[in-house]
Amino acid sequence: MTATVTPSSGHKAGNTEKTDSGGARGRRLPRIPDRIRQGGLPYLLLLPAVALELLIHIIPMVIGIWVSFRQLTQFFIRNWGNSPFAGLDNYKIAIDFDAPIGQALLHSFLVTCAFTVLSVGLSWLLGVTAAIMLQENFRGRSVLRTIFLVPYALPVYAAVITWAFMFQHDNGLINHLLYDQLGLTDKPSFWLIGNNSFVALVVVSLWKSWPFAFLMLMAALQNIPRDLYEAASIDGAGIWQQIRRITLPSLRPVNQVLVLVLFLWTFNDFNTPYVLFGKSAPEAADLISIHIYQSSFVTWNFGSGSAMSVLLLLFLLLVTAVYLLLTSRGRKGSDV
Repeated sequence: MTATVTPSSGHKAGNTEKTDSGGARGRRLPRIPDRIRQGGLPYLLLLPAVALELLIHIIPMVIGIWVSFRQLTQFFIRNWGNSPFAGLDNYKIAIDFDAPIGQALLHSFLVTCAFTVLSVGLSWLLGVTAAIMLQENFRGRSVLRTIFLVPYALPVYAAVITWAFMFQHDNGLINHLLYDQLGLTDKPSFWLIGNNSFVALVVVSLWKSWPFAFLMLMAALQNIPRDLYEAASIDGAGIWQQIRRITLPSLRPVNQVLVLVLFLWTFNDFNTPYVLFGKSAPEAADLISIHIYQSSFVTWNFGSGSAMSVLLLLFLLLVTAVYLLLTSRGRKGSDV
């Protein structure tokens, strides 16, 4: 006789409970960490950068705009929140070119424009020339590339301090070379004061900025097919025609970005004149960045200095917008 064992109702209930709980676990919604890992992880990784951007750029910029509408001077520096409201007076004083403050700001703006045009133009010219010359294979090309990139790799302060010693009147290397060795000048020149200070400023800025242009253009030239040059050479095109018809048109997208970046860097350059000349730059080398610094931290008129900073920001935004508009139209016209 065979015994038949029938599962008890309690055992069935246990199995049913297990099955139900297992199904519930299979159908449960993902937990919050799972959701973050699936969709929010990129935003979580960006959070430190966004926080630093707010602390370093956005919040100080908003405070600077607020200060530009206040009469914040040395008398309110301990309690700057209670400084009198000035409205647009700081802006009116800054753009009043008949008054001494407006005339000084206009002079600084014109000096900065001339400095930027020379520095950016010569940096691009040297960069594209060196990049084209180093495209051909020859012995020592790698060494020259390394030497050309040394100014870009050096710290800015160390490089400018070295140039400041070289421009010294009595024992500087520049006067020793030009006056003592080559005899090109009648007497040692003052490079850090007077009109020669503008020349010294352009030289230092050019020395430290053109390697960046060289690096960008050298990388862009690697993307131009060599077959184009070979076909142009077979058709009888010379080196200058190849540069004009192939190289420069192919470099146009990179040049558009490069010129804009160099313009913004150079126009806002504060480290070079400050380290080269100190807190008080000569009149011939009075860039607008150092001029705003003097208006804010030397004369203790933070309201006026902030207004000048906002005007500079608006000018750079306007120039950037116009530049991007013109370059985008030119690019669309060339594509058509």
